[in-house]
Amino acid sequence: MAEPEVELSECIRCGVCAEVCPEVFVITDAGYVRVISLHDYPEDCVDEAVKHCPADCIRWTSIDYKAGGL
Repeated sequence: MAEPEVELSECIRCGVCAEVCPEVFVITDAGYVRVISLHDYPEDCVDEAVKHCPADCIRWTSIDYKAGGL
């Protein structure tokens, strides 16, 4: 299983991810991107956010449940 991850040190806080895929990405009151915790992530939606991110800071990351993941 995989989940999206935003590298905040690379993020320019443009908000494109939240516009393209609001069911997964939200902008906090402080202006940072947060990934909503979901059991399954909509791949097409997240892939669109990855594709349109001008900072290229959104990636899929693997979750290893046996190693203490969710």
